[in-house]
Amino acid sequence: QVQLVESGGGLVQAGGSLRLSCAASGRTFGSYAMAWFRQAPGKEREFVAAISRSGGSTFYGDFVKGRFTISRDNAKNMVYLQMNSLKPEDTAVYYCAARQSIVIASPARYDYWGQGTQVTVSS
Repeated sequence: QVQLVESGGGLVQAGGSLRLSCAASGRTFGSYAMAWFRQAPGKEREFVAAISRSGGSTFYGDFVKGRFTISRDNAKNMVYLQMNSLKPEDTAVYYCAARQSIVIASPARYDYWGQGTQVTVSS
């Protein structure tokens, strides 16, 4: 089992940057594929990015278009989401998620979730 705690959200102006962090508990962090999802009010949870267990493969939602970068540090049990060129439509609660298998984009297939961190982008 793994527990996830996100941090790094906040208020930023359009065009700015934020770096989200996700701290994971447990000694088997390297066996989990990790992902970021987001959910805006009134909308479904949306896939943002995912990274394989080794960190060798990364995947992004279509809307990212080179603006975000996911990374992980298995020695520190950490996952990061660097977000650049932020837009007002990126405003949402961002969630870190883990599954003990390969990367997949469906939120229903992830077993562990953090509490979320709010990202607000002003125009």
